[in-house]
Formats: sequence, C-alpha cells, structure tokens
Amino acid sequence: MRAAVFESFQGDLQVKQVADPQVRPDSAVIKVEACGICRSDWHGWMGHDSDVQLPHVPGHELAGVVAEVGQEVNGWKRGDRVTVPFCCGCGRCGQCLAGQHHICDNFMQPGFTAWGAFAELVEIRHANVNLVAVPESIDSVTAASLGCRFATSFRGVIHQGKVSGGDIVAVHGCGGVGLSAVMIAAASGARVVAIDINDEKLNLATVCGADLILNAAQIDDVPGAIVDATAGGASLSLDALGSHQTCANSILCLRKQGRHVQIGLTMGAEADPPIPMSTVIARELELYGSHGMQAFAYAPMLQMIETGRLQPKKLIGRTVSLGEACEILPQMNEFPGSGSTVIDFL
Repeated sequence: MRAAVFESFQGDLQVKQVADPQVRPDSAVIKVEACGICRSDWHGWMGHDSDVQLPHVPGHELAGVVAEVGQEVNGWKRGDRVTVPFCCGCGRCGQCLAGQHHICDNFMQPGFTAWGAFAELVEIRHANVNLVAVPESIDSVTAASLGCRFATSFRGVIHQGKVSGGDIVAVHGCGGVGLSAVMIAAASGARVVAIDINDEKLNLATVCGADLILNAAQIDDVPGAIVDATAGGASLSLDALGSHQTCANSILCLRKQGRHVQIGLTMGAEADPPIPMSTVIARELELYGSHGMQAFAYAPMLQMIETGRLQPKKLIGRTVSLGEACEILPQMNEFPGSGSTVIDFL
C-alpha cells in the first residue's frame, strides 16, 4: 500500500510503498477513503508524544470501508462504511467496562501508538468496541473530519461542559476544535463568544454561529473584554488551542461558578500551563479535561448532523492528496488557512 512515512522526528514525510497491515483476530482493516490533517499529528511528528515509534505513519481522523475483519469481530463486514474515535479502547479494562473507552488504560491510537491513516489501509484493534457506522447521508470526507476535532468538541461542550440554552460560552482559538465547539454550542442554544488572532477564522466562527468575535491580537486584556461584553463573564469557557495564555484567559473570563474545559493539547513548550488557582477558589470554578469520545456515544452527534442541526462540512477548508499532506503537516503549528484540511483518497 501507499503511505506517508517519516523516519526521524521533524524529518521529511515521503509517500512510499509499504507492507499492507495484516488483520488480527480482534481487528478490522479499513480501506481509507479520507483522513484529516490535525495539529495533534504535528505534535507526533515533532516528537512531543512518547507513543510514536519510528518509522511512523501519522493520521488519526479517518473514514473508509471495512476491507477485512478478524474472526473475533462481530456485527461488521467487508464493505461497511465506518469511522473511529481517535482514541480507541481495549474493551476489557476497568475504564472500558465502565463505558469510558476514550480514556482506556490500554488505549490504541492510530497515528500514535500504531501506524495511522495517512495510508491506503489502516488496522483498527478491538474493532467490536471502536468502529462507528457512517450513515449514507454523510460523505467520507465529512466523516473523517469528525474523528478528533469535532467529536472531542462535542464531548467537551455537551458532556463535560454541560452546555445549556442559557449559557454564555467563550471559545478560545478558532482552529478545527474551536470552530467545532462554536457550532455545537450555538446549536445547543448558547450565546457564543469566539476569540482568535486571525480575522479569517473569526469570520468563519460567525458563520458557525458565534454571536460575538474578538481578535485577541488587538486586545490588551482578553478576559476583561469578555467579562465586559457579557455583563459578568462566560458561564462555560473552552481552551481550544492549548497554550499557557489561552488556558489562563479561559479560566479568568469565567463568571462565578463557571466551567472551564481544556480541549486543546498542552504539549511541547506549552506543556502544563500554570493555573490561576486563587481565581478558581474565589469564584468556585470547575475545571474539566476533555479527551475524545467513545464510539457508542457518536449516535446523538450523527443524528444532529443528519437533521442539519450540525453542519461539520462548513468547517472543511479544502481537500488534498496524500502527497500534498506531506508538505502541509510540518506547517500545522503555523495554523495555515481557515477550516480543516482532509486527505481525499477517492
């Protein structure tokens, strides 16, 4: 099969012919039709993630059709259209038995713990608990865009953030995760404030349902501006970028007893941001992490997409070839363009 491979951290990605993955009793081999290009892939390429072993094939936002299943896999067959969560469970550990497959003690993550979907074929272990059926009304490029950014935002806003129609929601960072969060919060009836330093991305946030946009590059005190604009602060705020500054801004813009959700990864130079704990105590704030979403929890999100309440297709900026992806991935930390980029294999 053809796959994009890097043999050293921060080295060139090259499209090569490599061996096809072999199906195991509990796994499924997926013929990849589309795969998103994510900043998390950039972290893996940089060497920020200890799970990545060289040589490596990135890619964790995928959709395609089942090419082969192992003898222990039930309910799935060749030709089924599927996607998967970016973080897959084993189905057997204590977390999985409690329904928390996305924080499995023995997690499998395509593109990190194993070769990913910048390839024509990818193996997904523990297929019984990790495959998600893709409705016919959702094309593969859109389905691939759900696997990390959109599903993570859905859980972050709906499950962890417990959004309600009366909430004021601040979203810090309008990349793929942030724009997804804007759309999901707006579709849930919340008033949304979107913050970024790029006017093009802020304009797209408006298209996704933001009621107010703020360019942080033009504001000295971002939390203060949000508090002023919302008459007291956000009730729910999400750091969708993952930096020391956006984490602090997200917490400091909250009204009393507000909720902060950390979705953006804090890695490399932005690892472990200091928390303004005095503010957390004084305002009785709640802090949550959000890391993916279980395969079985996709159904409500997919239903909202099928009915048109959520339109993730609006967040796709462009589709590219596998060869073009090799040039784009090293630039992901520069946040090029607006909307997500998806490799289209069809």
